[in-house]
Amino acid sequence: NRNGFCDLKSKREMVPMVLVIDHIAISAGRLQEGVEYVEAALGVPLEAGGRHLRFGTHNRLLNLGELYLEVIAIDPQAEAPFAPRWFDLDRFSGRPRPTNWICRTEAMGPALKAALPQTGPSVAVSRGDLNWLISVPETGILPLDNMAPALIDWLGNPAPAQKLPDRGCRLRQLKIAHPQAELLAAYLAAQLQDDRVLIEKADQPQLSVCLTTPTGEVVLE
Repeated sequence: NRNGFCDLKSKREMVPMVLVIDHIAISAGRLQEGVEYVEAALGVPLEAGGRHLRFGTHNRLLNLGELYLEVIAIDPQAEAPFAPRWFDLDRFSGRPRPTNWICRTEAMGPALKAALPQTGPSVAVSRGDLNWLISVPETGILPLDNMAPALIDWLGNPAPAQKLPDRGCRLRQLKIAHPQAELLAAYLAAQLQDDRVLIEKADQPQLSVCLTTPTGEVVLE
């Protein structure tokens, strides 16, 4: 445990992994506010996203290579959903910031069985020509104060990252802080192989994202 982090590498050797990072969500009170925050920090433009009618949200996107960044907010023109919004957006307030991360699986059923309690159930979502399954708790709040990942299955279709222009940004580190860091570390040790993910024990939950950009490293937190 170096510098307060739980190093997952030694725990996951020879263990078959089933998850990969799909995208990271930056929540905002208003979508334009989130877009301005990310574009100013990274120095690159975000791409058009779309509307999620089931949850009453809309987004903008950024290619990060094999994954992507999503800025998401409640859509003021959408009807209120019949259930709590994903990513705990109904309770979101304050400045734009990283709030959630999402891992991709090709087998949602087994992935949910191995996940922390209250990660699911999975729900079917569509946007334009995209269709996918994603885990959304009935409360909208993911385990460990949203520090545990949501799970997504693109049902054999290409993920949005593969369709976005490459602006030269990449994920360097995803740091997750939580008082019960050991629970998250134990779960991820058996499910995810990614040396960019660091788990830190801390008094308050926090997600921070370090990205390399054309002009240098930037931390969003």
